[in-house]
Amino acid sequence: MALASEWLRHWGPFEKGNHEQAKSPQRWREAKEGICAGSGLLSSQIACGMAAVWQQVLAVDARYNAYRTPTFPQFRTQYIRRRSQLLRENAKCGFEPGLRRQYLRLRSQLLALRYGPLSEQSSFRASSVRSSRTTLDRMEDFEEDPRSQGARGHRRSVSRGSYQIQAQMNRVVYDERPPGSLVPTSVAEASRAMAGDTTLSENYAFAGMHHIFDQHVDSAVPRLQFANDDKHLLACCSLDGTLSIMMLSPSPPSVKVTLKGHAGPVTDFAWSLSNDIIVSTSLDGTLRIWNTGDGRCIREVRDPESSELLCCTFQPMNNNLTVVGNSKHHLQVVNISTGKKVKGGCSKLTGRVLSLSFDAPGRILWAGDDRGSIFSFLFDMATGKLTKAKRLVVSEGSSICSISARSWISREARDPSLLVNACVNKLLLYRVVDNDGTLQLKRSFPIQHGSQHVHSIFCPLMSFRQGACVVTGSEDACVYFFDVERNTKAIVNKLQGHGGPVLDVSFNCDESLLASADSTGMVIIWRREQK
Repeated sequence: MALASEWLRHWGPFEKGNHEQAKSPQRWREAKEGICAGSGLLSSQIACGMAAVWQQVLAVDARYNAYRTPTFPQFRTQYIRRRSQLLRENAKCGFEPGLRRQYLRLRSQLLALRYGPLSEQSSFRASSVRSSRTTLDRMEDFEEDPRSQGARGHRRSVSRGSYQIQAQMNRVVYDERPPGSLVPTSVAEASRAMAGDTTLSENYAFAGMHHIFDQHVDSAVPRLQFANDDKHLLACCSLDGTLSIMMLSPSPPSVKVTLKGHAGPVTDFAWSLSNDIIVSTSLDGTLRIWNTGDGRCIREVRDPESSELLCCTFQPMNNNLTVVGNSKHHLQVVNISTGKKVKGGCSKLTGRVLSLSFDAPGRILWAGDDRGSIFSFLFDMATGKLTKAKRLVVSEGSSICSISARSWISREARDPSLLVNACVNKLLLYRVVDNDGTLQLKRSFPIQHGSQHVHSIFCPLMSFRQGACVVTGSEDACVYFFDVERNTKAIVNKLQGHGGPVLDVSFNCDESLLASADSTGMVIIWRREQK
């Protein structure tokens, strides 16, 4: 109780939601000196000889953070960032491992006494971070019982063996449909039944922070992506010149391996279909091929023009081929087995190539540049040759930072579409109207995006859920969920917690987790609330 009294004495005013006290310069100085400064013993007990303990403590704090100073949201953001910094610093010290559970339980009990147990649901509109259905005691049991790992959720992902079948089905859709038409499907009701006939808001009611990674702190993380058909394997690249592969299970989440070798900022990367290979591009002018098991660099392919490499993607039906875009406006197909360029697999855009995306069959490639143009190319599956087909000027001089292709929007309407982030303060959704990749604007959604390289994604299980949702980062440090089928009030969720512009977002295969990365180097893992 001495620990509890010490903690409450110093932090009661901050956690009662008192706006005036929170704004007090004297109180704020105390906060900056240490979120746990009033409980020096507590902060020293956080670090228990395990590198990731502070993240577990921070996750508990984050679930309650919405209750702190409800009329002063800026303080909540400052609080959780400072808390993260102090916990990380204390974790570097060595302490008895047995204190770990004692501190976590005490912390949970104190927060529960002040704000109520974690299992109590609050209004979604009233709080930006909803409470988890997992209490701290259950969290510890879940962590220590290996049988419980992966027990939650139902995996509805497409197996690797079915990718080619799906690609053939998509090809039929492209070839047989009239230009601009929708292709309805007969299994819409069955898909809705699999999703439990829940609303879109319920399907994408992501709760608070499940985990936070900051191994790349102070350097932006421009891209991150879950491995194919995987729930717990995540990778990201950083402008500090490295990539990280992270494991989210078993608990606590950890960095599995760091990929080191690039001599400049890493701009993009892609997983192979089997997840055993990652390719990455860098401003050092090299494409590197990595073994994801041990972090070894298998091959380095240097750009013959010594230009900065800005983006890359695998050919979906032939992972031996990778397409790379550079700062001298060139697009190039590279055979990663030989490290050589493919003959006929080169083309030139009007500006620096910033984004790439294939359709599911790998027959059409779209590329965006920093002059505001999106080009479509026909890809010859046999030779790797690129043939320029169409060009669309989205906005002259506005960078096309992200392109994502999808062969369907929902089961009700298999509508080939392209999701585009351009620096025009809007997220753009285009319809693919013919077999040459011609685009027609379908919807736009307002976001803050004027200069940063912000990315967006389609939700992977869109076909199994009511409605159709897309997710995007934003320069206002938020993550937005948009329902593309709503004419008004399209925002169905908004996640807050980043300290800088959110640059990229990624779902795992069953949509139980969402990862987001920002310009400060922080990666946040969000858990979808279980109903």
